[in-house]
Amino acid sequence: MLERDAPTRDIIVVGASTGGVEALAQLVSGLPDDLPAAVFTVLHMPPEAPSHLPQILTRYGPLPASHPRDGERIRHAHIYVAPPDFHLLLERNRVRVVRGPRENRHRPAVDPLFRTAALAYGPRVIGVILTGALDDGTAGLYAVKQRGGVAVVQDPRDALIASMPRNALEYVAVDHCLPLREIAALLARLAHEPAPPEQRTASPAIVVEAAVDEAKEPTMDDENPIGTLSALTCPECRGPLWEIRDGGLLRFRCRSGHAFSSESMVAGQSEALDEALWTAYNTLNESAIFSGRLAADAHARGQHYMARRMEERAREQRKRASVVRAVIGEGNGAAPTPDEAAGDAGDEREDAAGNGAASGAVGG
Repeated sequence: MLERDAPTRDIIVVGASTGGVEALAQLVSGLPDDLPAAVFTVLHMPPEAPSHLPQILTRYGPLPASHPRDGERIRHAHIYVAPPDFHLLLERNRVRVVRGPRENRHRPAVDPLFRTAALAYGPRVIGVILTGALDDGTAGLYAVKQRGGVAVVQDPRDALIASMPRNALEYVAVDHCLPLREIAALLARLAHEPAPPEQRTASPAIVVEAAVDEAKEPTMDDENPIGTLSALTCPECRGPLWEIRDGGLLRFRCRSGHAFSSESMVAGQSEALDEALWTAYNTLNESAIFSGRLAADAHARGQHYMARRMEERAREQRKRASVVRAVIGEGNGAAPTPDEAAGDAGDEREDAAGNGAASGAVGG
């Protein structure tokens, strides 16, 4: 249905995070019912929660929205929503719904949708980044531009959380940056414009990473020519990481396929460090308790030298545990910025009451 002699810009991909339910509802409410394009959306959400986003978007706009089936054919004037815990990807004329490796600590993630859309449809793609914390979507929007598509970003001053739009603006040559209320009219206009001829070949990185996203390429290895093997390990699986450069944007991908922007890498390392510290705290406390029991048992048997050794060990382990607990309590020693605070609270819970996890209406 989407193949034609003179294609237009008829593939619209949209990514959002914290605050995205309200932003998407406002966006779709301004789209025409005869939009000559298909719309694909990724909103970060908890993997275990049911998503009511298709119903919300259908209620707020003239276009029907749904969670697609894997392999479903693409049609115009329809909104396709990534289901919880699955990436939404594109191939020619069909949608893929794949439980691939997490990217930027999320599944669904924005980058895989944008990247596969860029590979499949080149200059026909319009990429849109809305409100959200951290920087998922920046690498995907870079791929859209690299393949001749159009990059649209919500004005960070207009976004509930500015990080995703701001990072996109920093690393991508964005075509349009405007308030949310103006984006729907822009998309309707762009969807009627003829797409330029496809003149930019896909980079090796886009091809390889899209194959990993779609589970066509099971792993990354030394034969994949998309980056440099680094000395770092994946926060998700502890496998080796390849360092990838998209212009000024630094990214990482591991052998298993987990992918990280620089900001999500920092967040992942912080989470791994926090888990390691809590594990150390628990282990030290258990060791102190066990040493105390051995000391009491040694006293009961009259082995006073052994008892004193175990009592000293218990005191030392309790002291070390208190040091670790103090480190956990101190954190990084710096007060978070508003965006960082929102990222910590929002990107981990991801608007649990709104980002598809609850059935309440948006805005009343």
